[in-house]
Amino acid sequence: MDAGCPRLPDTVLFEIFLYLDHADVLSVGLVCQQWRAVARDEFLWKELFYRYYRVSRDVPRHPGAVSWYDEFQRLYDTIPCVEVQALKEHNDQVLHLSFSHSGCLFASCSKDCTVKIWSNELDISLQHSSNMRPYNWSYTQFSQFNSDDSLLLVSGVFVGPHNSSSGEIAVISMENFTLLSRVRNKPYDVFGCWLNETNLISGNLHRIGRITSCSVLWLNNAFQGIESENVNVVKRLFKIQNLNASTIRTVMVADCSRYDSPDLLLDYEEQLAASSTCPVFDLGSDSEEEEAKPKPPPEPAVQELPDAGGVPAEHGLQQLFDDIMEGRVRPAMTETELETKVAELFVRNRTKPPEPNLLPTDSNSKTKYLIFTTGCLTYSPHQIGIKRILPHQMTTAGPVLGEERRSDEFFDSLDHVIDIHGHIIGMGLSPDHRYLYVNSRAWPRDCVISDPMQPPPIAEEIDLHVFDLKTMKEVKRALRAHRAYTPNEECFFIFLDVSRDFVASGAEDRHGYIWDRHYNICLAKLQHDNVVNSVAFSPVEQELLLTASDDTTIKVWRSPRAVRIRQAKRPRPRKLLFSWLMNQKS
Repeated sequence: MDAGCPRLPDTVLFEIFLYLDHADVLSVGLVCQQWRAVARDEFLWKELFYRYYRVSRDVPRHPGAVSWYDEFQRLYDTIPCVEVQALKEHNDQVLHLSFSHSGCLFASCSKDCTVKIWSNELDISLQHSSNMRPYNWSYTQFSQFNSDDSLLLVSGVFVGPHNSSSGEIAVISMENFTLLSRVRNKPYDVFGCWLNETNLISGNLHRIGRITSCSVLWLNNAFQGIESENVNVVKRLFKIQNLNASTIRTVMVADCSRYDSPDLLLDYEEQLAASSTCPVFDLGSDSEEEEAKPKPPPEPAVQELPDAGGVPAEHGLQQLFDDIMEGRVRPAMTETELETKVAELFVRNRTKPPEPNLLPTDSNSKTKYLIFTTGCLTYSPHQIGIKRILPHQMTTAGPVLGEERRSDEFFDSLDHVIDIHGHIIGMGLSPDHRYLYVNSRAWPRDCVISDPMQPPPIAEEIDLHVFDLKTMKEVKRALRAHRAYTPNEECFFIFLDVSRDFVASGAEDRHGYIWDRHYNICLAKLQHDNVVNSVAFSPVEQELLLTASDDTTIKVWRSPRAVRIRQAKRPRPRKLLFSWLMNQKS
């Protein structure tokens, strides 16, 4: 074989030809002696690619690829699947990982109630550790760097009076690791997120009835006195009614201005070319036969306002009470059904209508989307809510309660709702904020929820859905491979992460997983000794991946190519004896 020819490792070459038919091998001839011809044969490498990775033949080559040979080598050589380091400084379950935007630092949160800051160098090392127990925290669960990496948002579970628990958000300066402010956050799995460099979003929950509540989302200034958590510099963003024991959780912000310069487009299959006028998607069916049939539009998840000819909500509420008192309601409503019905009627004309024209038309738009999990049927999160944040809402300046509201605008409505038909256990944005990836565990098909406190059983198999936030449509089929085993009442969040070309997720089956975003194929399983809770790609080097597990370790994974490069850069130990002899000779 000529030294100048492209080369794959012999083991890979051997595996490649295991997938060939005998006739194909004969047609190639003596492989090792005619490697140049093989490497230049695009048709052969295309066939190898489709067979080896089991990719559907209607999937085109990656738009950035020069040849099928390069693609084969990319998916072999650039996947971060080689364990190079295990970090064991935490002494309890590690729950979350997050990189700084520069990739120089990352943070880890754990059940040991610390947030640790790590330096990402040739060998990763611990730079700082903050213990949150002095602030009555039970554990840290989530972190996020602001856009210029000067501040770190840390979310945790706070133990209050009488051992009641809710959430709290702390802001830590990266200059000297001092605690700048603390903000209450309820429920704790709202997590919190940055809206811009200095303002963060938190949540609060107000109970209205046994299964009815109101979620309020607040904008907070990060620079507040440590002792002034009860008099924060804040402004109310949105006030949203929750039905059937549902609440708003897992908030994140997508920047619409980045949609027109995506890192990778995922629309080659055009699975959802037919536009839908209904803003709610139902993903309950995964049958190809059912997908081939035209479906009637699903019922909206958000109660619509009555038109001019409709019955006013007050009259409807009074009519309901009259029917109940006179025994005209058949069959008799349960207490839960009655509370939900009354809440729906009460809120019908006390809700501000959705913003018109949700989809951004200006590529320079400063509009952002607030994205969160919610629901309408039961307490387990089964819907994704989307609410547009307008430029004038992105500062805490102005009245604390936000802009003035009329009496018929007591609540805010959602601008868009996506129904997942299952328990949502993870969400993540692509680096360009164009695509939303969602981990969910499906409900049984055609299930009926009669009691909001008893959601349907959930599947062990995790579905990873992909939504285009520019068109508000699902793209591609759900990715599958990872599994989870806990029931509804014990189900917990499994964090995922997305790089330019890959998406990764944790799982309860003691593995992390990596998929290729373009080809929709699983590329690697990353072994741990317990549940993998979180994964994180370096934002500047997608061939570096971190995984965090209940086994208390953080594992560092690099691609085979990165390992070779880094080994070449390492200084080799000098041969001391040879050096001594040479010195003696001179």
